[in-house]
Amino acid sequence: MTVEPRAALDRLVAALEAHHHAVATRRSDDDPAVDDAYDVLADAYEVYEESLATVFGEVTPFYLADEIDDDDEDEDLEDIDFDDDLEDAEESVEEDEPQPAQQR
Repeated sequence: MTVEPRAALDRLVAALEAHHHAVATRRSDDDPAVDDAYDVLADAYEVYEESLATVFGEVTPFYLADEIDDDDEDEDLEDIDFDDDLEDAEESVEEDEPQPAQQR
C-alpha cells in the first residue's frame, strides 16, 4: 500500500528534526541515538521517494549514501590509467591545433 506523499513528507520532516536533535545532543562519537536517527531518516526518505514516484511520477534529486558502494568505486578508480588518459587528451589537442599555412 502506497503512503500518501503528504504524510510521507511529514514523516521525513520529523525524521530530519529528530536527526538534527540527535546530532546536536550527541554524547560521544559513537552515540547510538545518532545511528538510530540516521536509520529512521533514511527509511523516511525512501518512503517519501517511493510515494512521490508512485503517486506523481516524480523523484527527488537526492540519493542515499548506501546506494553507492565505495569499495566498487575505489576499485574502478584503480583500473583507470590517468597518465595514459592525459597523454591521449594531449595528443588529441595537438591534432586539433591549427597548422601554419604552407607556402607553395
